[in-house]
Amino acid sequence: MAVVRWNPWREIDTLQRQINNLFEETITPSNSFDKNLVRVPAAELQETEDAIYLKLELPGMSTKDLDIQVTEDAVHISGERKSEHQIEQKGTIKSEFYYGQFQRVIPLTARVQNTKVTAEYKDGILSLTLPKAEKERNKVVKINL
Repeated sequence: MAVVRWNPWREIDTLQRQINNLFEETITPSNSFDKNLVRVPAAELQETEDAIYLKLELPGMSTKDLDIQVTEDAVHISGERKSEHQIEQKGTIKSEFYYGQFQRVIPLTARVQNTKVTAEYKDGILSLTLPKAEKERNKVVKINL
């Protein structure tokens, strides 16, 4: 039996490659279609002093298929992309589109006034403007000794 020198860094490199492959598979379409894989819409978050701006990529969806709920510290988005049933006599259809339900919760970095949220849906992009809540004033508390 030959003696093999153990190198822990080689195992770490292997683990990192496996993790990278896992993330690459969720970003790019693969040849094997996994029906159990849930795809969530891509999001972009921008924060200013007054508000948080959230954009979500939802191409081909109707506003009636979306449910958006905003709490003081998170945005909850769910919806369903329904497949278009087309009957074709000849030929083959290969689709990389994802059809089905999705759900995503986006935590916010600051508290917002959820009663004053505005939304716009144009060209498959949902834009939410979330005005920040007024910060609590510094309260002075007298402590009796």
